[in-house]
Amino acid sequence: MDRSTIYSKFKEIVSELPDAIAIIEDDRSLSYTELDQMVDSIMSKFYDVEPEYVGIVMHHGAEQIAAMLAVLKSGAAYVPAEPTLPQDRIDFMMDTAGVELIITDNFCRRLKPSPTDMEDRSTSDGAAYVLYTSGTTGKPKGVVVENHSVVNYTRAFQHEFHIGPGDVMLQYSVCSFDIFVEEVFTTLLNGAAVCIPSSAIHNGSLARLMKFAERHGVTIIDGFPYLIAEMNKLSAIPSSIKLIISGGDVIRASYITNLRDRGIRIYNTYGPSETTVCSNYYRVDNADPLDDGTFPIGKAISGVQVKILDKNLHEVAKGKTGEICIFGEGVSRGYLGKSPEQKNFVTMDDGTRMYRSGDLGYEMADGNIAFLHRRDDQVMILGKRVEPEEVENVLNSCQGIEQGIVRAFIDENGLHYLVAYFVAGENCPLHKIRRYLASKLTDFMIPEFFVKMNHIPLTRRGKVDMEVLPVVMKEGEAI
Repeated sequence: MDRSTIYSKFKEIVSELPDAIAIIEDDRSLSYTELDQMVDSIMSKFYDVEPEYVGIVMHHGAEQIAAMLAVLKSGAAYVPAEPTLPQDRIDFMMDTAGVELIITDNFCRRLKPSPTDMEDRSTSDGAAYVLYTSGTTGKPKGVVVENHSVVNYTRAFQHEFHIGPGDVMLQYSVCSFDIFVEEVFTTLLNGAAVCIPSSAIHNGSLARLMKFAERHGVTIIDGFPYLIAEMNKLSAIPSSIKLIISGGDVIRASYITNLRDRGIRIYNTYGPSETTVCSNYYRVDNADPLDDGTFPIGKAISGVQVKILDKNLHEVAKGKTGEICIFGEGVSRGYLGKSPEQKNFVTMDDGTRMYRSGDLGYEMADGNIAFLHRRDDQVMILGKRVEPEEVENVLNSCQGIEQGIVRAFIDENGLHYLVAYFVAGENCPLHKIRRYLASKLTDFMIPEFFVKMNHIPLTRRGKVDMEVLPVVMKEGEAI
């Protein structure tokens, strides 16, 4: 049985390609050897602590990635958070994960060379990282992913996309989402380079980002469909780009009308955080869309099985709607603590583990899977998972709010947006509500529209009467 870990696979590349470029920034680059030396320098600062979980709250750059590898080499799991997140949210994540040490930018300044090669304590079935996703309880829940699942994913990625020395992956995603894992580890564990823009470029215009990509010979861009839709509008994109990967939400044919004519391979990917980045791939640049303008999510990646099951967990016939269920190496350990959603991880009679995604779909005649919609109220906002119930619970904890509900609607382009309806006293202005939500939630979770009501209409059964609620319509942007 393969007992490889993220760090041990990285070390193999260091040995094979010691002088190859691993990290590219505008003002510097690091070879695989130099990155590994930085890993040891960071690890030496907490070598004797031997924590189980380590928080990483850092700006993007070589030090951030080296810190993650240092935590992994130490045998611990990292818990990432953007420094720009509300402090309450960072505190909640670190506290519930039982973090004993938080690595920051200051922690990694003035690093000294480690006198020895630090011992690799990582294990294949050891936890690698914890990603927090929106939860129905009103608090985010932490998904624990193990080393072997990430190693399997990096192999599956290489098997499909043939990434290797000479490739350059743009690192654009925030650290708390799966795309970041894909950008960094599928690259470094396969001998390619990670290209990291500065904060100014990352937060600037798309044109500026594309100039950065051109300057450094970026060959792969991995992102949410909305980034790809914006790239589709450009008259020119970097000539070095040969692969674009879309994930996190539905990609539509209208998003790639120009890109697909430029000889670039474009993929639609699917998979919840609970199953390690992705479970399905489907190439779209040479395919016709479905009747609704979207594309299938494709077939299972290497090391993973995907089945369409009914409510009794029996496979349904091709063409029949059922729940998308995922088996194999990608299935994570589950959630930290006693999350009610842990019931979605199921151990079958033969001992195999499965994750019930909550997504509905069907298998097409050619074996590809088509995604339909969620089984519950969960939605994707800007490619990120949001439980309206979590936002609603935070809204109701705001001082002055007597009653509040949050509902998701769909604009003209089929994209979700949130509307908050609330009953409040006179001393509860909207700016106060927004400020409170911003202190508890990430920005994409804050509703776009707020409607003040005299009362929340209810049905005879005491449930919110959706038929009576005013609908705030949002015009879809031309994509």
